[in-house]
Amino acid sequence: MKIAVLGGDGFVGWPTTLHLSELGHEVHIVDNLSRRWIDTELGVQSLTPMDSIQERCRIWQDITGKKLHFHLLDLAKEFERLKAWLVEHRPDAVIHFAEQRAAPYSMKSDRHKVYTVNNNVSATHNLLAALVESDIDAHVVHLGTMGVYGYSSVGAPIPEGYLDVEIDTPDGKKGQQILYPTRPGSVYHMTKSLDQILFQFYAQNDGLRITDLHQGIVWGTHTDQTRRHDQLINRFDYDGDYGTVLNRFLIQAAIGYPLTVHGTGGQTRAFIHIRDSVRCIELALNSPPAKGDRVEIFNQMTETHRVRDLAEMVAGLTDAKVAYLPNPRKEAPENDLIVENAKFLALGLEPTTLQAGLLDEVVEIARKYKHRIDRSRVPAVSGWTRELSASVERDPEGKRLKSVS
Repeated sequence: MKIAVLGGDGFVGWPTTLHLSELGHEVHIVDNLSRRWIDTELGVQSLTPMDSIQERCRIWQDITGKKLHFHLLDLAKEFERLKAWLVEHRPDAVIHFAEQRAAPYSMKSDRHKVYTVNNNVSATHNLLAALVESDIDAHVVHLGTMGVYGYSSVGAPIPEGYLDVEIDTPDGKKGQQILYPTRPGSVYHMTKSLDQILFQFYAQNDGLRITDLHQGIVWGTHTDQTRRHDQLINRFDYDGDYGTVLNRFLIQAAIGYPLTVHGTGGQTRAFIHIRDSVRCIELALNSPPAKGDRVEIFNQMTETHRVRDLAEMVAGLTDAKVAYLPNPRKEAPENDLIVENAKFLALGLEPTTLQAGLLDEVVEIARKYKHRIDRSRVPAVSGWTRELSASVERDPEGKRLKSVS
């Protein structure tokens, strides 16, 4: 297949690109490199050193003989260029990663909220409208998030996309299936909820074939492909805005930083290893919905854990200290999370669950590159509201100079 990977320079996009290329697909990366500009804005870099996207593509071709095609294009702002690109290349499938992916970043300020909505919603809508206008029957695979459902406890498993309901009518109760209700907890999660409505409309109105993957929190570093060469290594975020919780715990343990648990740590989250993430995308590509079908929705996760349990597990393996801090997020202090994920298991996914060896892999990477870590960027300091911002702990290590007067 000819596959366009939108956002192929990113945390999940890059290893997905390599995975699909190795399978023999013709892969085109379409990216505006905004994630690299956000590094510059925040003044923090990936823990792992990253070459330019052009150099990474060159090294992959040298090692494998397989060419990756890179196209610099902004989906949210360059609709006509996007449409022209689709007409020229006519991909069989489009994998859509091209969205600002961090909830804390989306809540930093009004500017970040506006940017996240403008970028994410426009990118998604421009893609869908361009596919319709160019009459291209490409399978769209979108990376969404479990976070669209929020983290309240309903006591029942979250289904894969759709909920059976009964509606009272003058003629009695009638059954119907609806999209499982969303309850986004951040502006980022809100944009993913809006994506769902856009997908529903374009599938029913124009017959677009769309798969939406509601992914859990990704952890881990390597896939089989990124191990091939030091310069193919994936990006690895450790800062309070972009670092995912388990990776951050392992980084903190590796550098002797307290494991920062916010609130009670009773938040239950869904997790998936990076290599399972790229495998799920492969499985979804191989099982497209038919034209005229409703949006296919998968819950892309393999296990759930409470945050405090993860912290205690990492502390037990590494002798790290655990620090309980005020929570910058507006969320329930405790929640349960039960998630159905039978579809990917039925397609042949063999889940990678938390194992000491894989945790050690992340710690090893952290120790190798610890000279690149700016300890001041480790705390999560983006508050969800003005009141919560005032209570954020910005110095978990207690190293700030204090007045003695």
